[in-house]
Amino acid sequence: MIPFDLPAKITEAHSRIRADIRRTPLEFSPGLSGLMGAEVYVKWESEQRTGSFKFRGALNKIRSLSPQEKGRGVVSASTGNHGLGVSLAAEMEGVALTLVLPQNVSAAKRQRLEKGRAEIITFGESCEKAEIRARRLAGETGRTYVSPYNDLDIIAGQGTIGLEVLEDLPALEAAIVPVGGGGLIAGIAGFLKGAGRAIEVYGVEPLNSAVMAASLAAGHIVEISEEETIAEAVAGGLEPDCITFPLCRELLDGIILVEETLIKGSMSLIQEHHNRMVEGAGALSLAGLIKDRARLAGKKVVLVVSGGNIAPAVFEEAVR
Repeated sequence: MIPFDLPAKITEAHSRIRADIRRTPLEFSPGLSGLMGAEVYVKWESEQRTGSFKFRGALNKIRSLSPQEKGRGVVSASTGNHGLGVSLAAEMEGVALTLVLPQNVSAAKRQRLEKGRAEIITFGESCEKAEIRARRLAGETGRTYVSPYNDLDIIAGQGTIGLEVLEDLPALEAAIVPVGGGGLIAGIAGFLKGAGRAIEVYGVEPLNSAVMAASLAAGHIVEISEEETIAEAVAGGLEPDCITFPLCRELLDGIILVEETLIKGSMSLIQEHHNRMVEGAGALSLAGLIKDRARLAGKKVVLVVSGGNIAPAVFEEAVR
């Protein structure tokens, strides 16, 4: 059992941040519905401020700090989207930020981050290494570490998506959500599963970087050998003590693994039917529905499109 009232924390988070986040559209998709044999709705978090859902959790976390914690400043680590979100949140609240980036951060996201006010440090070849360095730096300097996913306030902020979805579509039967560290899906599932009726929640990971699926299968957090993925925003391992793992173990109905060709094809389909360029991670939910369409046939399904931060040249290369 979850040892805290996650739906209540999400409702509290929504009250804290709703004036400054975008209530992103929940749009019925006639084209995708026809293709999938389901009633498909798209939650466009790619239209959130900073271009991804990450701003929700970051703003909730920063606003949850005490005045003394805000005065000392914060440290975080990111492959891009979380960094953009926490940079804007820190700037809005007048909080000094040091951001540790891994060497593999995309050029487009790095350029955007460098335009903000955060102090930027590059460290390590992976997001895990950058996170370890950022945690150590926070401890050495007495500042608060803002995790991309391993934090209850972050999870509650992301869970406000579930609150909005259920308000806009009370008859929802299933949600499909991208999975990286698990903060997004833990928050959404935490709210939807607390709604008092049977709503299925499925995660989607790229086959090339499916650490959550491997960990759930093993019954504990594991390290895996990863390959490059177009869904780079969800790539990377899990911290040994992360709170998202037990939440995902208890709340999810399953995780769907998808190949790179299917992710890229889903990016193309979203552009074709909705004229939007979304990043690879943002297309995971559609890829998961395509992969597992038989199980969801005829149901009212929400696809969470988590982000749209991708350079046009990278997008064109992916969908070519």
